[in-house]
Amino acid sequence: MTETLGPPVGHVHSDELPWVSAGPVGLQVLRVSPATWVVRNRFEAGFRLPTHKHTGSVHAHTFSGRWRYAEYGIDYVAGTFIHEPPGSVHTLTVEEDSDILFVIEGAFIEYDAEGNISGVVDGESTLNAYYALCDAAGIPRPKGILP
Repeated sequence: MTETLGPPVGHVHSDELPWVSAGPVGLQVLRVSPATWVVRNRFEAGFRLPTHKHTGSVHAHTFSGRWRYAEYGIDYVAGTFIHEPPGSVHTLTVEEDSDILFVIEGAFIEYDAEGNISGVVDGESTLNAYYALCDAAGIPRPKGILP
């Protein structure tokens, strides 16, 4: 049987992509496509994301630190891999400085204290924010982000 090669495998090395900061959050964007976005975050201890859910699945790997979802009471430490099913509602709370890789399908829907939708974030808006943070810091926009 003869196999033909498909399209080349895309790749990016994290050392080629700058880290930018938005207050207590460091951000590195590795991939953005219409369906999936991949980011790496460095969160400072004490940081808390608003309560939110995702329209698709999320996979995450913790490189360092300790964090949790306030609703579940489970600490995720270095080496932990998690899967969030679509629609799970949670509040990410950082217990120790943490470095986490997220593979996100769909959008991130944020809620205010009353349970109303207060924001929607997707891959495109995250990439635009990343570029704006690069621009503000005087960092050239990276060219290696995968589609």
